[in-house]
Amino acid sequence: MLIDRKVRSVVVEALGYSRVVFLQGARQVGKSTLAQQVFIGERSGSTATLDDQVTREAAAADPDGFIAGLPAPAVIDEVQLVPDLLYAIKRVVDDDPGPGRFLLTGSANVLTAPKVSESLAGRVRRVDLLPLAQAEIRGAEGNFVDTAFSGKPPWVTDAPIGREAFAELVARGGYPAVYRLGERQRRAWYRDYARSIVERDLRDIASAQKLVEMPKLLRLLASNSAKLLDFKKLARSLEISDKTVGAYVELLRTVFLVHVVPSWRPGLRARELHAPKIYLADTGLLAQQLGVDQARLSADDQVTGYALETFCGMEILKHLGWAGLDVTLRHYRSQYDEIDIVLESQSGDLAAVEVKARASVRERDWRVMADMRDRYGDRFKAGVVLYAGRQTVPLSDRIWAVPISGLWA
Repeated sequence: MLIDRKVRSVVVEALGYSRVVFLQGARQVGKSTLAQQVFIGERSGSTATLDDQVTREAAAADPDGFIAGLPAPAVIDEVQLVPDLLYAIKRVVDDDPGPGRFLLTGSANVLTAPKVSESLAGRVRRVDLLPLAQAEIRGAEGNFVDTAFSGKPPWVTDAPIGREAFAELVARGGYPAVYRLGERQRRAWYRDYARSIVERDLRDIASAQKLVEMPKLLRLLASNSAKLLDFKKLARSLEISDKTVGAYVELLRTVFLVHVVPSWRPGLRARELHAPKIYLADTGLLAQQLGVDQARLSADDQVTGYALETFCGMEILKHLGWAGLDVTLRHYRSQYDEIDIVLESQSGDLAAVEVKARASVRERDWRVMADMRDRYGDRFKAGVVLYAGRQTVPLSDRIWAVPISGLWA
């Protein structure tokens, strides 16, 4: 049975006003399935899959003729494999500026290329598709981001207690293909998946670069997920330049295997640190790269904390994709204090999230959020400590402890 993707309504809405919609995300997150769901029964047109060699060669040989021969509206899968098609698409939608002409999918963000970005400026709406959120798997209706900014956190009364509440979910990850696999089969799937990305997809978009260090870098990033991104430290471990590490990390971002979380700069504390954090995009892949299973994720404190923060951070990023509010996700860090996740709306309203693997909450877990609340007054809407406890508990004015399952309540 297909799982309903929450961003489907976002894609349908975008097709109603944008000439081109680009549905982008890592391989195997369900882009092609979602694209077909949007078109079947709702509109008629054509589909072209560039993973097919014959189709890809025809598109590369004559991009303008290929596009002209596709009945409108058209779905084009894996458009990054023939990037020259984007220039042909630009010419077509300039001649016929009606909305919903093309729905593109891509496993690499070709729109980051300056020439492509400039040529499609004002013509394309990008929609991110991440691995499955727990809210999608469970058919939950709520959105954690909108709920937090409403000043009313998810109210949970009988959640599982302790690390067993999240260890299996963290180890499983969110790729649709592993949803019903056992642990051994899941590890094999993630191993083959990572190898395929490095050996095929990255070389498709970076054929001139030597990528022999990429598997080791991916493992290093897994062990540093939810931590500050330190290019120099990674470069020393790999014995390459920090400039090369930066280029490699950008490649991994381009194929959606990692997400870089920028810092929030409020002037809240002296000597603030402005380095970004990095998340591996899926905790199932993180577990496979680290070589840890569900039992170790539950028992090993050296792994549990940052794996759980990665899981919660990525869940919240998924909720941003279908939230009613336009919100950015950042982190805050000074020499002495930190907040794992800072959410800021376009109006300047704030919400903050701390992630704890314990079933209890201490005052020091939310002290920095209380400082933020006191400094920003009404702009501060909610502080949430996500923890492994049983129920939602008010901690202070506009600050609550919420079980991790509040992310899909």
